[in-house]
Amino acid sequence: MDRLEAMTILVAAVDAGSLSAASRQLHIPLAKVSRRVSDLEEHLGMRLLLRGTRKLVLTDAGHDYVASCRRILEEIAQAERTASGEYRAPQGELIISVPTMLGRIHVVPVVVEFLRTYSDIRVRLQLTDRNVNLLEEHVDLALRFGELPDSSMIATRVALLRQVLCASPAYVKVRGAPTKPEDLVSHDCVAYEGFWTGSYWAFGTNTIPQAIRVSSRLVVDSSEAAIIAATAGAGIARAFSYQVDDLVDAGSLVTLLAAYEPAPMPVNLIYPSQRQVPLKLRAFLDFSVPRLRERLGYKSP
Repeated sequence: MDRLEAMTILVAAVDAGSLSAASRQLHIPLAKVSRRVSDLEEHLGMRLLLRGTRKLVLTDAGHDYVASCRRILEEIAQAERTASGEYRAPQGELIISVPTMLGRIHVVPVVVEFLRTYSDIRVRLQLTDRNVNLLEEHVDLALRFGELPDSSMIATRVALLRQVLCASPAYVKVRGAPTKPEDLVSHDCVAYEGFWTGSYWAFGTNTIPQAIRVSSRLVVDSSEAAIIAATAGAGIARAFSYQVDDLVDAGSLVTLLAAYEPAPMPVNLIYPSQRQVPLKLRAFLDFSVPRLRERLGYKSP
């Protein structure tokens, strides 16, 4: 039995939630996945997984063993990175996850400039509004909105973004402009079911914080779609100021309830805490942080 292969398969199954999911993720037959886990259990003389449940469940011994497997596999991966020169010169592949619209407008240009400077680095850029799990999905770096409760991540702030309400002039002409957050219950709103807003919209910087449940005839899963719908007159949308500044300047949108804006939302580059940061990641941080701060108008304290 190849114990390293078996450990890798076991950890993948735990992260994926099932043996079948690990089979698909690793592109190996399900029978082999099941056999390798059974081989480990036979070798150790203990049960690692509880069979017969809809979701993979570890025994107490399995929890401890998987934690040890993770440490061993990470140490091997780090040894391989060291041997390949990843800690001697910036090289290799960086996997970066960023929100779709912010990535398209601001991150892609910085990445392109970075690649011109570092010819030995490749970048896999994921534009998604989903908060990825960096460790489980093997992502090196992510751009994340909001405060960060996970202390295992290292964070570098690159922006504080205003959240604004906007609507088309045609909508405001027909329906009028709300004068306070409570007025939104009688307006059509375009809700974005993303990672930072939804049916409840928060208000209040200099006033008592409050959350208003808005009436949404249209719900989208993309901030860009919400802005397009608002521009077309579908209702009032919430967006970050950088997303709509040009449309406001052009007269396609007007902002509303500016006096009730919530506190600006922090934006951070985050990556897992590790004993030694790969030079490819350090190079990207050193290169991108000042450029993103300049593009997003943020001055560090």
